[in-house]
Amino acid sequence: MLHKRKGNPFTEGSRELFDLAGQGRIDVFFLGGAQIDGEGSINLVRAEGRRFPGSFGSAFMYSVVAKTILFREEHSRRVLVPKVEFVSARGKPAALLTGKALFFWRGSRFRLESTHEAADIRADTGFDFDAPGEVPRTPPPSTEDLALLRGVVARRIAADYPDFAKRVWSGLN
Repeated sequence: MLHKRKGNPFTEGSRELFDLAGQGRIDVFFLGGAQIDGEGSINLVRAEGRRFPGSFGSAFMYSVVAKTILFREEHSRRVLVPKVEFVSARGKPAALLTGKALFFWRGSRFRLESTHEAADIRADTGFDFDAPGEVPRTPPPSTEDLALLRGVVARRIAADYPDFAKRVWSGLN
């Protein structure tokens, strides 16, 4: 949201954000990628012959913010790959959240913590990961969490990302 003027509280843009991160004053950073691999590397530049917007500041933020959470709605071998085609940023993420599962970073690998649906997560993931013998289901959000997401969060997101908000929250009140 910081790349949108409405959502950016900084008067000096990204420079101010990078200064705060370098001072250890940013607690959590969310970072997505066109590709994510099992070593925690992300690709924001190019994949499968396609060019993406790039990785402005991601490598710096990933390396200095103590808790970086990787995310990607799509959970497929196309996105979660053995090795990214181009390393935009590399680090030790706190977690990886996809549309199908939640992984935590343990030592030097991802560990599957829960699944959101009945799916063959190994078959849908291009990299190897650890998992408990029985993988729990991700608990559903509480009534209060849903109200917050469908209310305040949806309105704030819609201001800068109307297509995303319409796709995610259409028909929800």
